[in-house]
Amino acid sequence: MVDVFINTNMAEPTLEQVFGTNTTQDATTVTFNKADLIGLTASANNSAESILVSLNLTAKEYLTEANFESNLDQSIYYEEGLPSFLNRGENSLQYRTDQLTMNLAKVDADSGINPDNY
Repeated sequence: MVDVFINTNMAEPTLEQVFGTNTTQDATTVTFNKADLIGLTASANNSAESILVSLNLTAKEYLTEANFESNLDQSIYYEEGLPSFLNRGENSLQYRTDQLTMNLAKVDADSGINPDNY
């Protein structure tokens, strides 16, 4: 049997812990500093996909399964899967497919994903 210590005195992860020390929000906006995001080469023309991947990679650093297990106020954790390969297009170019799974946990009160529950 494995004992798991659950710290019920921890708080919900902050924006700064998950996305970097320069992350701020007000009533209508959230601001991320590109320099705080993992793997992103900041430019005026970063693609939406590159920013999304970088946000997830950055969040993955704090939202670990170990932190999830020890903090009842954390509702999300990331897991990496195994890479695979697929062929795309007329020339059957080989693409590497990397998996990054975001797991969302909540008390089972309703179905579906509602951002306000996390």
